[in-house]
Amino acid sequence: MTRDRDWQTRAGTVELRIPKLRKGSYFPGFLEPRRMAEKALTAVIQEAYIQGISTRSVDDLVQAMGGTGASKSQVSRLCQEIDERVGAFLARPIEGEWPYLWIDATYVKVRQDGRIVSVAVIVAVGVNVDGRREVLGMDVGPSEAETFWTDFLRKLARRGLRGVKLVISDAHEGIKASVAKVMNATWQRCRVHFMRNVLAHAGRSGRRVVSAFIATAFARGTMPRRPVSSGGAWLISSGRRSPSSPR
Repeated sequence: MTRDRDWQTRAGTVELRIPKLRKGSYFPGFLEPRRMAEKALTAVIQEAYIQGISTRSVDDLVQAMGGTGASKSQVSRLCQEIDERVGAFLARPIEGEWPYLWIDATYVKVRQDGRIVSVAVIVAVGVNVDGRREVLGMDVGPSEAETFWTDFLRKLARRGLRGVKLVISDAHEGIKASVAKVMNATWQRCRVHFMRNVLAHAGRSGRRVVSAFIATAFARGTMPRRPVSSGGAWLISSGRRSPSSPR
């Protein structure tokens, strides 16, 4: 024997069947602290929203979990909490010194005014004096224009970013110009981007060898300068390859 009970949550109504006992009584413990169980259901909806699942599919998911479904307005209301938490994270003060700063961008598709467009998502990751790595900032813009990068770096500075000694990124001219304007720091080309750029000009048969050469060079420490032989100097000045070097 069971008795029916509706469990009202912000994500909708969940139909429950509570068993009846011959002796004593039983009441589900999660109905008392409803907040924890409701948070779990809300987290499922928010994760589905982040993964790009449509509102219709979210509604089907909630029904499969025993709920009555979730309307578009309910999903939007629940996911407003994500925007608030992300906004607070991106506006938080940056404390301490961050000697190393990595900045990069990627392009994603978004819906704007009923159209699907490509936008730039830029991210800054820093390492502090204790060696702790942390995402310091993120922003979205139409492209990687120099003005966009400059405004982004100035926002980081206003939030308290200081002590930057080295900025690592790809060789984008807008980034380099912005770093020179805003940061009193040295700029260095990212090894990963450098490797990709080099291998893009290497043939398929030579990529493995070129990659090994570059990895070996990066792995070496500082070595004393050695005089270049006359033959080596002639190769360097003429731009010719050594017979053993890959094309």
